[in-house]
Amino acid sequence: MAEPERPWRILIVDDNEDVADSFALVLEHAQREIQIAYDATQALKIAQSFEPQIVLLDIGLPDMDGYTLARRLRESPATKCALLISISGYGRDEDHARATAAGIDHHLLKPLNYTVIEQLINDHDRAQL
Repeated sequence: MAEPERPWRILIVDDNEDVADSFALVLEHAQREIQIAYDATQALKIAQSFEPQIVLLDIGLPDMDGYTLARRLRESPATKCALLISISGYGRDEDHARATAAGIDHHLLKPLNYTVIEQLINDHDRAQL
């Protein structure tokens, strides 16, 4: 996998600890700083101080759905411009529409291909130059 041009702060939000930790292992290499939250409340708290540029968020969270979390992240000065990528088992047209309405940039379906996430991050990096 190609290294990004600049360091990225990435927040991973998933209530499945194995999934979140696996994402972190795949994405955590040079030029990447990773934080993990296992629920939406923890994600909002971490986001305030960590100020991630990229957030990978599960839609099916126990304390707040990912759509609501995305709207809250968009309202926060710390994350209003972050690249939001949802990770979901929900793939109907209305699920994609809800993701877009919530401010999510990319709505990906499980199971994920990590190469797709890497490409989205690298494309975002190039667009920021």
